[in-house]
Amino acid sequence: MYLDWITPLKDESLRDYALRLAEGIDISRPFAILGLSMGGMIASEISRQYKPAATIIISSIPAASHLPSYIRLGRKLNIHKMIPVRLVKFAAIIKRSFTTESPDDKIVLKNMIKESDNNFIRWSIYGVMKWENERLPSPYIHIHGTHDEVLPIYFTKPTHIIAKGGHLMIMNRSAEINQIIGNTLMSL
Repeated sequence: MYLDWITPLKDESLRDYALRLAEGIDISRPFAILGLSMGGMIASEISRQYKPAATIIISSIPAASHLPSYIRLGRKLNIHKMIPVRLVKFAAIIKRSFTTESPDDKIVLKNMIKESDNNFIRWSIYGVMKWENERLPSPYIHIHGTHDEVLPIYFTKPTHIIAKGGHLMIMNRSAEINQIIGNTLMSL
């Protein structure tokens, strides 16, 4: 089952957003939850409330203390209120010129960035910067790349490491990631 993003409420915390999103989960049967990037943070929050059989996070972090120092500094400075979303999008598009994604993947990513809802981006920056969860999901699998430039590996402690995997390694390292996920789900 796939959970579609929902519109965040004004000043809604990541935890409250995650719990509203979780209303779409059938908890009457055992389930696993998987999240990528900010979705992994949301999966961690959902896990606190609903205790899935497994929580799998990819290119993410399970607790706020694993946030990079520059995000923690941004939290103290309320930087999310100062940076225009247009600038965030522009920087993300320019960055694609210096990444290892394939040319086709770069096109897909640039289009995703351009089409992203500005209000959702503004809220997601706020949500991540204000995130406070310190409870690790149990059990959880954390798949992280050694070359993740958004959430560098040296701030976190993944259970599985993909050598030279970047933040968007799901696009070019999917076979390795699927193997880990498959092994995890088979062991439940």
